[in-house]
Amino acid sequence: MQANRVWTAPLGPLGRLSTAAAARAVDLQRRADEFRELAASTPIGPSFLSALTRPDVAIIAEVKRQSPSKGIINAAIDAAAQAKAYESGGAAALSILTEPTEFGGSPDDLRRARKATSLPTLKKDFHVHSAQVLEARAIGASAVLLIARALAPEQLRDLAANARALGLEVLVEVRTESELEDAIAIPDAAIGVNSRDLETLIIEPEVTARLLGMIPPDRVAIAESGVTRSADVVRAASLGADAVLVGSSVSAAADPVAAVAALTGVPRTRRAR
Repeated sequence: MQANRVWTAPLGPLGRLSTAAAARAVDLQRRADEFRELAASTPIGPSFLSALTRPDVAIIAEVKRQSPSKGIINAAIDAAAQAKAYESGGAAALSILTEPTEFGGSPDDLRRARKATSLPTLKKDFHVHSAQVLEARAIGASAVLLIARALAPEQLRDLAANARALGLEVLVEVRTESELEDAIAIPDAAIGVNSRDLETLIIEPEVTARLLGMIPPDRVAIAESGVTRSADVVRAASLGADAVLVGSSVSAAADPVAAVAALTGVPRTRRAR
């Protein structure tokens, strides 16, 4: 851990979305008792990490209606039907966008996807407050996304510890070596490398190429963004990815079963110790 590293708040879309998430968290805090009651009666979802440990590169298929980079992708998407299609196509896990303003998602999407399939679900949002993590547990998520750039290192540690205390698994998204150090310091966290810079929305494949191989072999390593075809999965595998997260292409596909199936079956390449 780099004790002297100075964190600055994110800019661009990531800064805007993180600020909006913090504002929404104010309302979620008022509902904390409701979420605790729901969490007590809601079974913990199946393990996200275990689902991504298989001989082939695991596919995490995402339910995504729109995004700041793509605009409208599939405004009419039905989360439950889409989740079932992804499962039929061979997805190992689901990523459900719950951010409402710029991605068109909602917690209800995750609830419905969770009920419709046996797959573990990642709550993908801009988590900046413990109330959001409690909400994730209450709606049946298996794991939560924590974006390192959006959080000061101590916030990242605290939210990850909070998630683990609730029985949730954690995916930490990184783009720099210092963020990777922070992620490695979080016990058992999966580590995702996003080739898209969320402050500029530019895809930089070299980030994935540089960082994936640096992830310890005992962690689940995930390549995020820029995956649209089997050749992209093959490239991610060659860099050491255990899984890929794919959203826009499968959400937009006329046949999501076939779209996911076309990405499966790529053997993993073990990262060196």
